[in-house]
Amino acid sequence: MNESIQARVRIRVQQEDFDPAREILTLESQTAGRAGAVVSFTGLARERTREEGQEAFPVERITLEHYPGMTEHSLQEIAERAVGRWELESALVIHRYGELRPGDRIVLVAAASAHRDAAFEACRYMVDTLKTEAPFWKRESGPRGTRWVEAKASDSQARERWETPKEIGRSRP
Repeated sequence: MNESIQARVRIRVQQEDFDPAREILTLESQTAGRAGAVVSFTGLARERTREEGQEAFPVERITLEHYPGMTEHSLQEIAERAVGRWELESALVIHRYGELRPGDRIVLVAAASAHRDAAFEACRYMVDTLKTEAPFWKRESGPRGTRWVEAKASDSQARERWETPKEIGRSRP
């Protein structure tokens, strides 16, 4: 990937919480005058999860583990692909690891672009792709015990929709 694209990507993997509003304001100020849209997604820890065909599993905490270095590299590649595919002004991915409680923030993904369609599509792409490509492992703990969360077919299906390149956001009709 060229340096121009790398310079438009910010990635952080951290234990500490983050402030989505502050992160979005920073992204907006860094792209002021160039971006006409900023779209973001914040993922939160839930108090119940449900696997296909199973009853809800009450969750008191989740533990996210990752492979340092490899995780950052993977997120960087995902964001760089989004920047190149949708000509984004900037992309941001912040992902937490460690022990989290229901309601805690897990991930923030944001895309800034000249037009809203590109920002929406790129943000969705990054979320769908990091669910299947980023090396994170999740363990849920609650009153019924502890379990590792398996990859979901629905996450793979969401990722597959991006296999055929779309040219959204590259030109106006």
